[in-house]
Amino acid sequence: MKLLDYLRPALRESPEVQAIQEGFQVVVDSLWNAVEDCMAQLDVETATWGLSIWEEALGLPVEVERPMAFRRSRIIAKLRGQGTTTVTAIQNVAASFSNGEVEVTEIPEEYRIRIHFVGAIGLPPNLADLKAAIAEIIPAHLGVGYESTLKTWDDIKALSMTWDSAGAMTWEELRGGTL
Repeated sequence: MKLLDYLRPALRESPEVQAIQEGFQVVVDSLWNAVEDCMAQLDVETATWGLSIWEEALGLPVEVERPMAFRRSRIIAKLRGQGTTTVTAIQNVAASFSNGEVEVTEIPEEYRIRIHFVGAIGLPPNLADLKAAIAEIIPAHLGVGYESTLKTWDDIKALSMTWDSAGAMTWEELRGGTL
């Protein structure tokens, strides 16, 4: 809302009052935008320059040269991994990196857990960072194994594709889930 709208109608008509209010309006709009920007930094999903503050508060290295999506997933993983480590907590951390469904299986007789990425084909692009996040939250005596689903030649044959149609696709399209 404009500051001018808060004045009585008689004052709104004055050119002098209009000029003064327009000058004030620039400052008020600037302040309002600054407040909204600060509020956006309180949520990891909308934070931009505030990601550095989140990283410092959680004891993560501040890597401003990395993409924001990577930094956000690392912060979310750290937030989800706090507290008692459960299968659900490990699933939440792994899902924040893989952007898909994850199954976690405990194998107590072998002192290890298995993380299987079932919601997407292949491994997450930042697997090294996921491994670091998982290593930070699980007990030190447990080993971790990672599994993923890959597309085989039989899967591609089952699509009844010709060599010409398969040849028009990139290896990533054939290998990934974009068919």
